Amino acid sequence: MKRREFLAAGAAACAAVACGQKAAPLPPGTLSGTSFGVGHLLRTGVSGAPVEVRKRAVVIVGGGVAGLSAAWRLRRAGFHDFEMLELEATPGGNARWGENHVSRYPLGAHYLPLPTREARAVRLLLAELGVLRGDPQASAPDYDERALCFAPQERLWRNGVWRDGLEPLAGASERSRTEWQRFHARMDAFQAERGSDGRRAFAIPMALSSRDARYLALDRTSMRDWLLAEGFTAEPVHWLVNYGCRDDYGCDYREVSAWAGIHYFACRDARARNADADTVLTWPEGNGWIVRQLVARVAPPLTTGALVHRVTESDRAAVLAVHLAGEGRSVEIRVQHVIWAAQLRFAARALAGADAGLTAALGEFDHAPWVVANLTLEEPPWERYGAPLAWDNVLYESASLGYVVATHQDLASRRGPTVLTYYEPLSGASPAAARERLLEATREQWVERALAELGRPHPELARITRRADVFVNGHAMVRPRAGFLWGAARERVLRHTGRVHFAHSDLSGFSLFEEAQYRGVAAAERVLARLSIRADSVL
Repeated sequence: MKRREFLAAGAAACAAVACGQKAAPLPPGTLSGTSFGVGHLLRTGVSGAPVEVRKRAVVIVGGGVAGLSAAWRLRRAGFHDFEMLELEATPGGNARWGENHVSRYPLGAHYLPLPTREARAVRLLLAELGVLRGDPQASAPDYDERALCFAPQERLWRNGVWRDGLEPLAGASERSRTEWQRFHARMDAFQAERGSDGRRAFAIPMALSSRDARYLALDRTSMRDWLLAEGFTAEPVHWLVNYGCRDDYGCDYREVSAWAGIHYFACRDARARNADADTVLTWPEGNGWIVRQLVARVAPPLTTGALVHRVTESDRAAVLAVHLAGEGRSVEIRVQHVIWAAQLRFAARALAGADAGLTAALGEFDHAPWVVANLTLEEPPWERYGAPLAWDNVLYESASLGYVVATHQDLASRRGPTVLTYYEPLSGASPAAARERLLEATREQWVERALAELGRPHPELARITRRADVFVNGHAMVRPRAGFLWGAARERVLRHTGRVHFAHSDLSGFSLFEEAQYRGVAAAERVLARLSIRADSVL
């Protein structure tokens, strides 16, 4: 990604002024994001001795889906002597959300696919929340109609026309169509395959996947190189695969592990009694709805603005040094166990006295930056140029992923104001370079960029946008680059034993709800076992 791309819309506006046209003022809004200023104290250091010492049996570091899932599991076992520490002002992690007078809207993850039978804990949670009805382990459960995505679910903008679905095959050659069918047949075959160990080749949670060497070898090459090696050269196939990698992993398919790329297409085989298999569960605030229900149900003792900058492990206990940013002071917490549900790269700096191998392995976890812009419109975009407005609206030739409509689940609200959530993974440069540009760019530059991208299918967008709120995330999701998923670094972290129990979705190598929940629940069950609390596994 070049700097000029950030300024392209602004340059166009300047050109309009030079030609005698007055550029329309940008809508008001805010620029927010993750607390990088506080987080950077891990590098620069925290001064001041702790002014308070307290004790807990367990501390959960991180209030995202993994941390909340760990708290949910502890509560289900009747265990209450724990505390949650969250760096941000609110819990939720990648499933945080915003709200205004029009609607709630997502700041990150905006849907949950129908959970597979392997995702037992996800199904159990959804049953507790009333989303899944009946037996959580039924082959085709019944889901609350209000959570199932209303039709039309998705459409694609290509060559100046909206078309239903995500098949970019209009005008494609017979060879491209044949290759498209062959690719999907290959993914269907992977979905049905099982290894000699009896496991599915590609399962979700990924820890339940087969360990057969012929599958794990796919991790050593990129998804793009695998496509080419298999004779897939058609542009529609490459576009679809790269779109999927940028959407779920935040990085280009030239970098993504082929194992991860195939997993995207082959891991899901769920069915529902009252919905098509590819239907997703969604709410106006996306997965923030699940976070809200978890927080209400679990009611974890939560301290926000808390930076855990030092963790010292011993055979008998662990000691946490915690900087409370809002209060400008530090505290010390002595615990029996720590569930580390924050990003693992930060643990490399926080773990004091850890062996060099573990520290180096934690440092291998790299994260992709993202930008999300929520545009509040006085009315929905005009329905023209083909297929009507859908929940997910994808642009074929764009650095962005397009947008989702926050009010899609409320049919009546389509007649009035709405909120479009625009997503852009900064996958065109190294994560470090993209983070630097993310910090340099202003809200106005991001808004101009979003309006320029979405203005191609919606020329009226700038005129009907009343507010534009931008959210930036420098470490949005771990990058499953080639060689990482089944490489030495991740395996070294998985083998760690002690008083610190790693629980983040980073452990899976990619950031998905099912993975975060699985890792959080697994860590909680390990802690319960270490505390001699009997509890049957829900995994």
